[in-house]
Amino acid sequence: MNFPSPLIAVGLSIAVLTAPGARAAGDDHGHDHAGTVAVAGQALPRFAAVSETFELVGVLDGRQLVLYLDRFADNAPVRNAQIELEIGGAKLHAKEHSDARYEVMLAEAPQPGVMPITIVVTAGSEVDLLAGELDLHEADHRDEPAPAHSWREYAGWAVGGIAALALLGAASRRVMASRRARTGGAA
Repeated sequence: MNFPSPLIAVGLSIAVLTAPGARAAGDDHGHDHAGTVAVAGQALPRFAAVSETFELVGVLDGRQLVLYLDRFADNAPVRNAQIELEIGGAKLHAKEHSDARYEVMLAEAPQPGVMPITIVVTAGSEVDLLAGELDLHEADHRDEPAPAHSWREYAGWAVGGIAALALLGAASRRVMASRRARTGGAA
């Protein structure tokens, strides 16, 4: 059985590329099959401060600042350290928790803007000064629903589907004509 494979391959490629599922993915490649919008939670603000000895990451959740202190060389958590922070002119001491994290409770939630942070870490005989910035922005509009598909997008899908069907129809007529020519018109 001889099929005009290049023509069928082109027709199938057009059909696949113009199918609604092929265009449903946005820049983040997420598909919206059920017609609902998936809203991810907004990431909490964070900052990092690094030296040759330590690496500290802070995550802000309202007034609570959670700190993760690791050794820079091997990323091993540092326990039993003393961490003093200066944030917005206030000096604060972090309290260690059993799961190798430290916490600070701020007097009030910080206002939007860039806030410099100075950290003094004392771990055993090692003392180090780290600096970082906490960059807070007003809440963006990520939780707004995604726009609905326009009629032009659906029309494009329909035109692509019709073109693919036309190519497949032409290919099948060509196959039938070549079969008739080989058999002399008798079936």
